[in-house]
Amino acid sequence: MRPDDADTRRRATYLRGRRGETLALIALALKGYRPLARRFSAAGGEIDLVMRRGGTIAFVEVKARARLAAAQEAIHAEKRRRFSRAVRAWIGRNPHFAGLTFRADAVFLEHGAWPVHLVDAFPIEGL
Repeated sequence: MRPDDADTRRRATYLRGRRGETLALIALALKGYRPLARRFSAAGGEIDLVMRRGGTIAFVEVKARARLAAAQEAIHAEKRRRFSRAVRAWIGRNPHFAGLTFRADAVFLEHGAWPVHLVDAFPIEGL
């Protein structure tokens, strides 16, 4: 594979991820969630979306794949550990949200289908 092929593929993957996050944000907004942060990165992990609805803060992992099952499988143990570290960092930087309910949600995107929102998809380690 030529280097420019790898760059093209990497850029396409990046753009697909951004589009997926935008679709997830729209779907959640239609359900009454309000965005607090997008692509928050800290402590070696990343949170795609931080959303609030009422007294709940949802830290959202977005996965877009050709098949829904592949999207669900993409949130493996190491991904959850990195995600949890980023969540703890976000909470530490935003102490004014103390007392609210925190949870990890997931939004799965399959080509041509409406996003699937899974509430409380996995535990946040260390909370």
